[in-house]
Amino acid sequence: MESASLLGFVDGQSGDPIVTGNSMDAVADRDCFLEFCFACATLGAHLSRVCEDVVIWNTSEFAFIWLPDTFTTGSSLMPQKKNPDAFELMRGKSARLIGNLSTLFTLVKGLPMTYNRDLQEDKPPVFDSFKQASICLDVFTACLAGMKFRAEKCAEAVSDPMLLATDLADYFVMRGVPFRKAHHMVGELVALSEKTGTPINELSDSDVFAVCDKADSSWRDVFNLSRAFEMREKIGMPGRRQIEAQISAWRELLGDSKKPRKGKKK
Repeated sequence: MESASLLGFVDGQSGDPIVTGNSMDAVADRDCFLEFCFACATLGAHLSRVCEDVVIWNTSEFAFIWLPDTFTTGSSLMPQKKNPDAFELMRGKSARLIGNLSTLFTLVKGLPMTYNRDLQEDKPPVFDSFKQASICLDVFTACLAGMKFRAEKCAEAVSDPMLLATDLADYFVMRGVPFRKAHHMVGELVALSEKTGTPINELSDSDVFAVCDKADSSWRDVFNLSRAFEMREKIGMPGRRQIEAQISAWRELLGDSKKPRKGKKK
C-alpha cells in the first residue's frame, strides 16, 4: 500500500485505493508517458534556444559573455579559440528529447485500444528522456553559475542610437503627430543618417525640424539610454526595477532566497 500511495494510486483523504473505471484505458493508455516526454521535449526546446543565444554571445563578433574552461574546449586548430561545447551538446540533446516524444507517438498511433506487445518499447524513450533532461538541467545550472557577462561589450552594443529610432517616433507622437506619419518621418531621418554617414542623434536641428515642425531641441534627449530604460518601467518592460522584480519573483518561486545582485548604475 505504501508503494501504491507513493505512485498516486491511493486517495490522499480516505486512504482507499483509486480504481480505474475503464479496464481498456488501464492497459492501453500511455498518456502519462506522452505527457512526460512532451514536458521533457518542451524543456529541451527552451534550453536549446537559450544555448543558441549563449553560443552566439560567446563568438568574437559579440563577446558578450565569458565562459569558464570547465564547460569549454580548445579548438583542434586555433589555440586562441574556446568552443562552448556544453551548450552545443545541450542544444543537441533537445533533438533527442523531441525524438523520444516522436517515438512514443509513432508507437501508439496505430495500436488498437488494448495491450499489445509493441508497448514494451514505451519504456526506453521515457527513461532516456528523464536521464537526458536531468543531465541538461544539472549542466545548464552549473554553466549559468560560471558564466560572466562582459558589461562593457553589452553597453557598447546598446549604444547604437538606431536602437532608439522608435522612441523618436513616440516623441513625435507626443507632440501631436499621428504614429503612421511619425513612423514615416523617422524613416526619412534614418535614410538621411545613412546617406550622410551621420549618426541619427547627431543630425542637425534643422534636419529634424525640416521633417517635423512640431519638434524642438529636446528631441536629442530621446537618445539618452538611461532615460530610455526609465521610460520602460511597466510590466514586461526592460526597466531596471522591472527586471529586478522579475529576478526576485523567480528566485522566490524556485526556492532561492538570495537577493539579486545590484551592480553599479551607469
